[in-house]
Amino acid sequence: MALPVEILFGIYLGVLTGIIPALIAGVLGFIFKYFTGVTIPGLGVVALALAIAGVNGGLLALNDQTIRSSDRAPAILTAILVVLMLSLYAHAQGDKLGANVPKRVSFRKLRERTLSTDVVELVGGRGQVRVTVAGEVGDMEGYPPLPAETRRAIAEGEWTFPADVPLAELETRFAERLKTELELVDVSVRIDEEARATVTAAPPTGGLSKRVPKGKRAVSIPALVPTGLARGDVVRVVTPDLTVEGTLLAAKSGGKPAADAGGSTAATTGGDDPETGSRPEGGPAGDPRTDGGEPGAAPAPAPTTGTTTGGEGRVTVAVDRSEAGPLLRAGRGRVLVCSRGTRREFELTTLLRRAGKRFRKVSVVAGGALDGHTIGEVGVREAYDVAVLAARHDAKWTVAPGGGQPLSAGDELFVVGTREALDRFGEVAT
Repeated sequence: MALPVEILFGIYLGVLTGIIPALIAGVLGFIFKYFTGVTIPGLGVVALALAIAGVNGGLLALNDQTIRSSDRAPAILTAILVVLMLSLYAHAQGDKLGANVPKRVSFRKLRERTLSTDVVELVGGRGQVRVTVAGEVGDMEGYPPLPAETRRAIAEGEWTFPADVPLAELETRFAERLKTELELVDVSVRIDEEARATVTAAPPTGGLSKRVPKGKRAVSIPALVPTGLARGDVVRVVTPDLTVEGTLLAAKSGGKPAADAGGSTAATTGGDDPETGSRPEGGPAGDPRTDGGEPGAAPAPAPTTGTTTGGEGRVTVAVDRSEAGPLLRAGRGRVLVCSRGTRREFELTTLLRRAGKRFRKVSVVAGGALDGHTIGEVGVREAYDVAVLAARHDAKWTVAPGGGQPLSAGDELFVVGTREALDRFGEVAT
């Protein structure tokens, strides 16, 4: 028979024989890609298709003497090639479909969405996980870049959550916490099984109204502004007719400000916000407008801190509704800063952090390495490089306990040390 006729016969035979292998290859490609994310190698598809087609043992048929010396060899070889092409094409389409179909439950997802037991800590009988931010905090597309202070606060913060929640819920809680504590507009969080988070965030897009307490009104007036004034200070605005006390929302002084890492203007609503990096609602970035929206001087160079440098300027203060009208009519005032006292209860925490130390509450469990021993017998400081600040034994707290302090199941300890040392001691205690 002529060669062209043999080839046409081979194509016909290959199409008929390759339908079943192609269907099986396509289904297997879809199943493997959908559930495991794995693509079947092409060699495996070829071997499977030829074996199913039953052509003399699959790939061995290409080297079979009977095939090579047969009068119908061109037709058979053409049929084999058609079966291979159909099977490979069907497998590629099944693999593509498996990659694009939305996944509800998959082995890959189950594997990725489980926290590793190595990152779970037992505190007070409950498991908790400390989420660490891996890499640089990213900027969300379509929003201004994050201020440097906010970026550092996200990356260096201590974020602890219950360990008994799914990873999806953990990501949601972390995002909501960042939004609440840092006033971020939007946050995207991805956490892996080692509790490492990848964070992308958008800074607040303005909103002086967010900082005005309920029942208060924000009033902006020209004033002689003290040096070092910062948002949140309690101030007293003195005018010829009245004296009003309120909380400072924003301030801008006429002195020369220094450069800020976040590129913001000193605590003013006329420029970038020093803490949030947001823009005023009066115009876009770089628009030289004052608090009232009138044309003003070009923005001064960015300051190093969110405080004023003193001199003539403008302040925005949250005051009672009844005082807002008279203060606006006064037109101008002097600003006095009110003392709010000293929060010394946090000084120890600040000193510890500056020294690279942390403190943690640890519970002694029954049968553990600490149960039935004293602090001196265990050698807490020598063996684990931590110090015990306080211990609760028999419902009584002892501050700075000595080496003879007994320890038993149920006791609670406040210990201080580096994060690594606290992790090691926590494992021993629990």
